[in-house]
Amino acid sequence: MARSGVQFEDVQRAIDVLLKRGEAPGIQKIRDVLGTGSFTTISEHFREWREQRDANRDQPTWQDIPEPVETLVHSLWEQAQQHASDGLSHYREEADRLVEEAREQAQRSRREAEDALQREAAINEHWLQAQARLQEHSALIARLEAVQQAAEQRENELNQRLAAAERQAGEARQSLRDEQAQHQTALKARDEYWSEQLKQEEQRHEAAEARLMALLDEARQERQRSEKNQQQRIDALEKRLAEADKDRQATRRALNEEQASHRETQWSLNKAEDALSESERRVRQYADDRAENDKVVAQLRERLQDAEARLARVNLPPFVY
Repeated sequence: MARSGVQFEDVQRAIDVLLKRGEAPGIQKIRDVLGTGSFTTISEHFREWREQRDANRDQPTWQDIPEPVETLVHSLWEQAQQHASDGLSHYREEADRLVEEAREQAQRSRREAEDALQREAAINEHWLQAQARLQEHSALIARLEAVQQAAEQRENELNQRLAAAERQAGEARQSLRDEQAQHQTALKARDEYWSEQLKQEEQRHEAAEARLMALLDEARQERQRSEKNQQQRIDALEKRLAEADKDRQATRRALNEEQASHRETQWSLNKAEDALSESERRVRQYADDRAENDKVVAQLRERLQDAEARLARVNLPPFVY
């Protein structure tokens, strides 16, 4: 028997509250609605309520329904019952049989349930602990959801920053391409400028080379003329020296022939000595002229070497003859 603390009507009102909420009634939920009562008492009243519900399953519940609506619904219910009674009579008989079997099974189950009340109380305690852990897990899930939301917000911010960085990178790449195009244009202009400068420099070098070659030819021609003149002078001096030698030899022969008679040949000897002196003077003159010619040749050689050195210092392309 149930204790006098919680009555059947209290349990029934708590069940109605749970049904209006759309929640399935249970011992713990009924106790939460009542706020008091032992699990054993609530379990007995709850079992009695289920037995009454099973016994009156075909009857609709009219609690908290306005009277006109209740009358209309009751009329419709009776009509529906009348129309369905013929077609569902065999189902009703089968249902009655099943209900009877269920009642017998309920009686057996009731005895088993009485034995399981204590286990149910322990289970309820475990369930309360599990619910507390569930609340903790729910709080943890809420915190994780907050962290996830913050992470998603951070991800959105990073995506926005990434998009901005990609736009900046695109602008930088476009700017780089523009700079490269400008650089290529500048390089092309500079190449054209230096090509023109190189062409002008080559033209100047060609002109300088032509001038140097002309100077070199002129120096060579001048050297050839100088050598030719010098050779002519040398030939003339040698011819004069040969003539002087011939004169000296003739004089000496005459001197030898006239030695026997010193007085007669004195004048001839003096004349021969004068001729010899003249010849020696001519020889000295020849030597002086030859030294002067050698000096002129040395100067011409120095001028030629200087011209060749200046020509060697000029960076010229290979000369094609």
